[in-house]
Order: sequence, then structure tokens, then C-alpha cells
Amino acid sequence: MLSTFFRSALSTYRGLWLPAQVAVRSMSSSGAPGSPYTSLAVSQPAEFITHVELNRPEKRNAMNKVFWSEMVDCFNAIAGDPDCRVVVVSGAGKLFTAGIDLMDMAGDVLQPEGDDMARTSWNMRKIIAKYQETFSIIEKCPKPVVVAIHGACVGGGVDLITACDIRLCTQDAWFQVKEVDIGLAADVGTLQRLPKVIGSRSLVNELALTARKMYADEAKSSGLVSRVFADKEAMLAGALEIAGEIAGRSPVAVQGTKVNLIYSRDHSVAEGLDYMATWNMSMLQTADVMKSAQASMEKKSPKSIVFSKL
Repeated sequence: MLSTFFRSALSTYRGLWLPAQVAVRSMSSSGAPGSPYTSLAVSQPAEFITHVELNRPEKRNAMNKVFWSEMVDCFNAIAGDPDCRVVVVSGAGKLFTAGIDLMDMAGDVLQPEGDDMARTSWNMRKIIAKYQETFSIIEKCPKPVVVAIHGACVGGGVDLITACDIRLCTQDAWFQVKEVDIGLAADVGTLQRLPKVIGSRSLVNELALTARKMYADEAKSSGLVSRVFADKEAMLAGALEIAGEIAGRSPVAVQGTKVNLIYSRDHSVAEGLDYMATWNMSMLQTADVMKSAQASMEKKSPKSIVFSKL
């Protein structure tokens, strides 16, 4: 389901990054016949751009049981889709997400199966690992992911956005690491990724230990988001503009850049350089390098180049 905001954004930014004759092509989405998803709406607002929308607006996009498996299925499909070079993630309705759907998830979390404590604990560990994969799959996806946040981003929403590559928000957005308020430590990514997103360990500790809200201006100044927009429509237009710029570059270069940025984040400089050398000893042997160099010498935009699908 292609939102009104995306249609408006396409009109606004068509001249910046879309060929005049490119038509908006909708992919199967939530509610459409044959759609594989019930908690997500997936569409293709422009060539090589996939839009994944959290699509339970009547439940404030709360993350139910189905969501946790559908995100994995969705991003596994995106990772292998040569017609997708970049992903935009957003939330339907009045806010991004209220976090975990406690009513729907209570059975898994509060009543794990097992004949004794050891077996119950092993089963609980498997459940937690499964939920962790829901957001790790975003990070593992070689296609860059731009997330656009409006309104509330609570609990699991922070886990989700910290696994994305580029974060944008509206002026009315706010963020909350809510887990301590419901008696648990965040366990699906926030405590591991947020310290690497925000430079201040003290601020991360404060947010995680007090569950206080962080508003858009602080999110921008701390580095959680890179841009703040006046409203959702402007933000989605901005997200599409960024996605269009990424989609217009060599997919070999773009995907290699994402993979190596994430590797370098978790390794020493020496290890990152060694991995990069190993990566590019094969990836430099692509026609994309010569095509891009020629376009640059001719003062043409990279978006004018026709790159092979990857």
C-alpha cells in the first residue's frame, strides 16, 4: 500500500532523482490479495527502492508475534532481491511504534515451556535469540536501510532503528528505552547498538536506566538521528530523496560500503583494513568502476549510469 505521503514526495522530488518516465510500482502489501504479510505493508515507490511500513496503526504499530517473524522473512527477501538497492522503513498512522505488544507476547515471554528450570531456560534463550534476529536481519541485509520516525518510538522501536543505517525523524518524534519500566533489561539490540550510535556512554546509561523520553532536538544533537523534519510528509520526502541518491550509485559499491562500515564498527582499524583489502581484491574487478570513472570525467551524474543488477 503506497501511502499518500509517498505519492506527494515522489511529485516533489521526481526532478531530483527519478527519470521522468519512471512509474510508481506497488508491490504486494498488507491487506492486498496474496500478500505474505499482515503486520507490514511493502511497496516499491520508485525503481530500486523498497518501502517497508509497520502497518498496525489501530494498535499503534505494536509488535505482535507475527511481526517478529515477518520482519525476518521480509528482509531475507529484500536481501536477495536484485530489484531493491535501498530500503525505507516507516510507520503507518499517528506514530512509528509503541513497542512490544505485551498482551499478544505475554505467553511466550512469561510462560516458556520446559520440564525443569534448565529446560525452561534453554527454551527462553531460544525465544530471545529469535526475537534478536528480527532486528539483526536489518543490519545483516546488504541493502542500506533508511528509517523515518514520527511520533513515538518506544521500546522495541529503539531496537529496530539502531539496526538501521540512516535515521531521520520529525520534530514531534520522541524515543524511549522503556524496558526497565516493565521489569526487564532490553534484550534485542538497544543495549548493544545504542552505545555505538551515540557517542556518550553516560547518556546511553541515563536513557536505559531511567526510561526517560528523548525528544527530536536531543536525538539530533546526540547523533541518534541525522536530520529532523517539520512533519511526516516532509520527512518521507527527505527519506525518498536520500534513498534515490543511494539507489543511483553502483550496487557493488553501496553494498560493499555498508558491509565494511559494520565490520569496521566491531573490529580494530587494522582488522577493518585487512577485511577491506580482501573485499576489494575481488569487488574492484567490476565494470561499475570504469562506468563511474567515465561518467565523472564527462561530468555526468552517477544516476545517469545503467548498472547491472546485483
